[in-house]
This record gives sequence, C-alpha cells and structure tokens, in this order.
Amino acid sequence: MVDFVSVSNILNLVRDIGPEPFLKGLAGAMEDSYRRWQSFEKVARIGSHTRDGVIELMPTSDGQTYGFKCVNCHPVNTASGLQTVVAFGVLSDVATGYPVLVSEMTVLTALRTAAMSAMAARHLARPDSTTMAIIGSGAQCEFQALAFRAVLGINRLRLYDIDARATEKARANLVPLGFEVTTAPSAEAAVAGADIVTTVTADKQFATILSDNMIGAGVHLNAVGGDCPGKTELAPPLLHRANIFVEYPEQTRVEGEIQQLAPDHPVTELWQVITGAAAGRRGPQDVTLFDSVGFAVEDFTALTYLHDLARGTGYAEDIELLPDPADPRDLFGLLGKARPDRNPRAA
Repeated sequence: MVDFVSVSNILNLVRDIGPEPFLKGLAGAMEDSYRRWQSFEKVARIGSHTRDGVIELMPTSDGQTYGFKCVNCHPVNTASGLQTVVAFGVLSDVATGYPVLVSEMTVLTALRTAAMSAMAARHLARPDSTTMAIIGSGAQCEFQALAFRAVLGINRLRLYDIDARATEKARANLVPLGFEVTTAPSAEAAVAGADIVTTVTADKQFATILSDNMIGAGVHLNAVGGDCPGKTELAPPLLHRANIFVEYPEQTRVEGEIQQLAPDHPVTELWQVITGAAAGRRGPQDVTLFDSVGFAVEDFTALTYLHDLARGTGYAEDIELLPDPADPRDLFGLLGKARPDRNPRAA
C-alpha cells in the first residue's frame, strides 16, 4: 500500500494545524533544504510547451528519497472555469524504487510557493519592512499574504489586479483574517510606499507589470508569476538596478525575469545566501529581487514535510497502487487470481 493525500485531506490537515503555523513550518523546512542544497540532484524542469500553456515534470533526489511533481500552467483555463495551475506529486524510496507517497499538489504548490517567497524575503528584505504590495489577485494572492505574516509579520497589504473582481475576491478573503487591506486603482498606486512587492500574474507574454520608475530604493521584489520562456513581469532597466537572487540559474535564465538579460549577467544563488557563502542585502537602499520560478527541491521539501505530518494519521489513505505477487518474478500469475464475477465492462 502507498500513502495518498487527497485534496480533502490536505485541506483538513492545514485547517487543523492552522494555515499560518503550517506555512511557517514549511518555510523552515525550505530553509533546511537550502542549507543542504549540495546534497540534491538538480536538473531544470522538463517542459512541454504549447500556445496556451505548459505541462512540466520537476524531479530531484537527495540520495535517499526521489520525488517529482507534474504541473501545468494554462492561463486560458479560467475562461472555461478551470484552474490555471494543477499538479500532483510522488515520493519514492531510492533503495527499492517503490513509491511511498502520492499527493495532490495544487493546494500544496500554492502553499510551498508562498512559504518559499517568505523564506527568501526573510533573508533579502529590509528587517523593518511592514507593508507589501501584491500585484495579481488570483489563486496565489492570499497564500502569499498568510506566509509573509507568518514568517515576517507583514500585516499591511496593498492589492491590485487588472480584474477588479479578483481584487475584491482577495480583499474579501483577507480582511476577515485581520489584514489591513488597501485596494489600488493601478499597479503604480499599489507599490507606492510598499517595502515588499510581490508579483503573481499569470499571462503568458512579455509584460511590464513594474517599470523602473515605480520602484524606490530599499524595496524587495518577489517575482513569482507563472514563469516560462516568453513570460516576464519586470522591465529590463529595473533588473539592471536590482541585486538578483535565484533558485537554480540554469532554469531561471530560461524561464525567469532574467531571460531578458545577457547570459552572463551576475546573479546570486539563494542557497549561498542562506549558508553564508554569499551576501544578501548589503544595505537599506538596495533593491533586491528574488526571481522565483519554482524548483524541484522546493516541491520535494513540500512533499516530505506533508508526508511527515500525514503518515500514520487519518490525513493519509492507503491506496493499492502496487501489485504484490507471492513470487516477485510471477507478475503474470496475478491474472489467474482475478475474480471471475468482477467485470467492470458489464456494469
């Protein structure tokens, strides 16, 4: 039997623990993984791109456990009532190759993306930051808000989306949770006076959500949107002014904001900051940018964190994913044991 965490069970688990304690714990697990960054196999995700979106496979291993996530990003989906991003993930035991966990990862990806953003900001934003602007009020918006409050104590939000209904949705969800929320008429108005700016837009195009003149000294930028080749959010002059931090350069240079820059433009890998091998923010006037595209180590961490919480509890169900013949060499023999009265095609 293999552990399975369904959508219902992850929602129940997060509700029972509390979203902010869950996110704070997940951010701590992310930091632990980045401290042992060198122990992971690393490869840029494998993408199948079409006009309307992308389906991607994100694998990694730490030598003991292998994990992968299968995920899409299709911004066109919302027009037909579907989600932009859906995903599932698997953990397997390296020693046997047997899977030990299958899990939904649509909710878990939203949680891990937000936890990763807040963890990076803890190392890169000014310690006195109190206000965050969120540009894009879709599925990720509220998760980002909760993670930044859980990890950095940010409670003051400024929201903007080109779809006013999305902004109102986010405001209606966040105000009852105790956030101080201001809705802005434009991205420029939203970022004015913000210490941290998070962009979580999803359109698959070269866009300029933030221009250079919109961002003042000392701001931390958290560029999170559904990144892929041909999709950006920040104007190149702003990139040239910022100190840029990335997860895995080989992937970010293809999919992130820095796809707009020269291949040798200097960037710093986040694991180096977390381990003390490189400097993060150097002073209060720096503009820092976490060019986040999401990386397999983060999904691996989220899956292992979830499995540690769920295994042996009612949040994880047993599923019969693997055959179990008495003689491992006689898989064919299982066909002879099929129940003669079980004929799904006759139903």
